[in-house]
Amino acid sequence: MAIEWKEDLAVGVKEVDEQHKELFVKINDLFNACSTGKGKEHIDSVIKYLQDYVILHFGAEEKLQKQYAYPAYEGHKEQHEQFIKDFFALKDKIEKDGTTGLIIVQLNKVLVDWLINHIRKSDKALGAFLKEKGVKA
Repeated sequence: MAIEWKEDLAVGVKEVDEQHKELFVKINDLFNACSTGKGKEHIDSVIKYLQDYVILHFGAEEKLQKQYAYPAYEGHKEQHEQFIKDFFALKDKIEKDGTTGLIIVQLNKVLVDWLINHIRKSDKALGAFLKEKGVKA
């Protein structure tokens, strides 16, 4: 269930694009660990990394939005907060139930679908706004 970074997902801000690529790598690590039945410790460490990295990444995006007075900041921030809430609920479920087939389907929906849709819509709009403000890629 690997996800692949494609250039059409680039938002045109180097820091954001590099962080998105790193998220794709780590999400693939998580899917690989879950689908190959790797130890709970490995799955836990990937989830911990994702948890920390998502917060770091969202913080970087939100800092740029505030710095350049992005008009859609509140809505974008709400999307980030909802993702974090959904991610932590899924993390709790994995800790409670393990990595079942249902969990892997939910991971796909929460991580992959959300991330790709968020990048294609919200982050692309942010990238276009920042480009208009003269932020260099």
